[in-house]
Amino acid sequence: MKTRKQALTYGLSFPDTWQDEPFHDKNWQLVRYKGNGKAFLWTYERNGFINLNVKVDPDKAYLWRSLYSSVTPGYHQNKEHWNTIILDGSIPDRDVKQMIRESYELISDCPSRRIYEAVKKIPYGRVATYADIAELAGDRKMARAVGNALHRNPDPENIPCFRVVNAKGEIAGGFAFGGAEVQAKLLEAEGVEVVDGVVDLTRFRWTES
Repeated sequence: MKTRKQALTYGLSFPDTWQDEPFHDKNWQLVRYKGNGKAFLWTYERNGFINLNVKVDPDKAYLWRSLYSSVTPGYHQNKEHWNTIILDGSIPDRDVKQMIRESYELISDCPSRRIYEAVKKIPYGRVATYADIAELAGDRKMARAVGNALHRNPDPENIPCFRVVNAKGEIAGGFAFGGAEVQAKLLEAEGVEVVDGVVDLTRFRWTES
């Protein structure tokens, strides 16, 4: 990732986000979370490179800085809670995206965030129901919101939405990332048996103990 457009596009892929230009200066373009209006991604050009400011857990701030010389204390922001990422090509895309994603998760406090964190807990080779995930996310009644959030999954590689099935163990007919056949294949690759579009919950269901 080297361009502002790439960074902004990724930032805007998260639920309930919008782009802002608060200083009427095109050099400063931000992505905010609609729930509270706070920015989790700042983009600007400095010293010939696009820079990103992202919020960071203080415990991780120095870890990222130690891993990459192009991650520095937040420019014009609290150095304990913000890092600057210099897009000079030295940082792998996956780590740039992870830092942006972590910033979004810190700024937002919404059901979608809690849903994604719950889905990440489902172990390899197991499944959970929409209601299971809703309960883990804090409200068993929002099972429908789980389905909506997973259809907007911003990070399929790290949020395994294919491991979520309905209360009968049925996989999704309109699976967001390729259809029911794709979900079945992903589950079967992990050893989860799918028979006529249904997973045996007595064998493969996971619940957090």
